[in-house]
Amino acid sequence: MALKSINPATGELLETFTEQTEEQAAEAAAACHEAFAAWSRSGFARRAGLLKRAAGVLRAEKNPLARMMSEEMGKPVLQAISEVEKCALVCEYYAEGGEAMLAPERIATEAAASYVRFDPLGVVLAVMPWNFPFWQVFRFAAPALMAGNACLLKHAANVTRCAARIEETFRRAGFPRHVFTALRVGSGQVAALIAHPQVRAVTLTGSDLAGRQVAAAAGRHLKKVVLELGGSDPFIVLQDAPLARCVAAAVGSRMINNGQSCIAAKRFIVVKDVFNRFQKAFTGAVAELKTGNPLDESNDLGPLARADLVDELERQVRDSVRRGARVLTGGKRLGKGPGFYFQPTVLAGVVPGMPAYDEEIFGPVAALINAADEEDALRIANDTPFGLGASIWTGDRARAERLAARIEAGTVYINGMVKSDPRLPFGGVKMSGFGRELSSYGIKEFVNIKTVVIA
Repeated sequence: MALKSINPATGELLETFTEQTEEQAAEAAAACHEAFAAWSRSGFARRAGLLKRAAGVLRAEKNPLARMMSEEMGKPVLQAISEVEKCALVCEYYAEGGEAMLAPERIATEAAASYVRFDPLGVVLAVMPWNFPFWQVFRFAAPALMAGNACLLKHAANVTRCAARIEETFRRAGFPRHVFTALRVGSGQVAALIAHPQVRAVTLTGSDLAGRQVAAAAGRHLKKVVLELGGSDPFIVLQDAPLARCVAAAVGSRMINNGQSCIAAKRFIVVKDVFNRFQKAFTGAVAELKTGNPLDESNDLGPLARADLVDELERQVRDSVRRGARVLTGGKRLGKGPGFYFQPTVLAGVVPGMPAYDEEIFGPVAALINAADEEDALRIANDTPFGLGASIWTGDRARAERLAARIEAGTVYINGMVKSDPRLPFGGVKMSGFGRELSSYGIKEFVNIKTVVIA
């Protein structure tokens, strides 16, 4: 089977890669495990130094790396540059703080001494998506490598170029051979890789369907797993929200990465007192967005990453309209030319039973939902099987913090756009997964929390 890299802005085939056989993938896993033996004993200072060098390689190459991302999955090039810079930041964050995060913890008992140490597990398999092809990998790899683990990457097939360049980045930074290995395999080989005796843990970012499959396979083989899955994030607007700033953030929150982000705001839940004002301002701002070639910095949005994603988004909009939703702007695939484009869209009158309410919408489509009051807004926000991120907009901080405590999500931003930050734990609840990435919590996901007692 061939893995194909296709430019979503033009439909052009960029490159074809031959998929590794199951035997070749197993050999790569074994080589990764062999490299782990020395890497796990290399010491924090050496690992930190190499992570800092990786950050330097990323910054030096950020423009060509960003262009490659844009060509392979359609991300606006300025956002791609920011993504590379964020990858450098997470490398530096763990290089500078990882040793302290994993320092042994002394615990007073009746023994002569007792403490907890944090030892690496071994080979961690990462099954990563295409939407943030560099960031998703580095936010797992930087803490895993700093902790002394080795990394095996199964990236999305349509960003195989990115996967190869990530491996090259670590190699150019001086990491030992096989400590970070990018495989060229399809989804059909994931179960066999999880079953490999020298793969000790697995992390996945992707859909809830993929999460169920990976979790089931990991459970069969008793492997530790962390899942960061989909989201249908609520963006709650109360009557005392700072409206101009709120609308600007709403547009950015929904349309970032061409609307293809797990933590993009997707359901805009607005109380009735301010609903009409928000709807008018938000719809007007979305209607002014410019869509086109992602390498043109004047464009706000690029294409969706694959042709089938346009088909799915079109179905969700069509079925929502058939059930009573109204299109305020957009609503269709863009033009008849090459590329996988969809108009930036706002839907109003969205209620339960519509795909725009019930499903994760992965593309530039916003759902407006009218709430009677604060309590109704909270009810709607939690009326979803997902629980990744949420934001609350109000002029009353104490009120917002009371509501944040009742939101079923892994992250809540007050008067701000939801985003991941290396310093803060990131992950979800309900169908958005379990486990955490980033911060001190993330680096401890893939370690042996080992108790040592001296009698």
